[in-house]
Amino acid sequence: MSAMHDRVLRNFMSADGRLTSIPTKQSKLAIVLDHIAQSFELGQRYPESEVNTILMRVHSDYAALRRYLVEGGFLTREDAVYWRSGGSVDV
Repeated sequence: MSAMHDRVLRNFMSADGRLTSIPTKQSKLAIVLDHIAQSFELGQRYPESEVNTILMRVHSDYAALRRYLVEGGFLTREDAVYWRSGGSVDV
């Protein structure tokens, strides 16, 4: 991780893992979304209700986060089923 990556996460994520605010700058939003996308297991499909539950733990505006994750290519949606399709992977 880069120093900028760490700084962005410190500025936008609380110690308990909640998002304090949604970044408006695209580069910062991408870092935050990449971090949030890691909450979803690769290869697993999630019904929309489960995606909402996971995202509610991060921020009250779970619908916006869900939309940003799909638009950013971190999640893919088909017939109200979601799966992780992007983001960094820990190896």
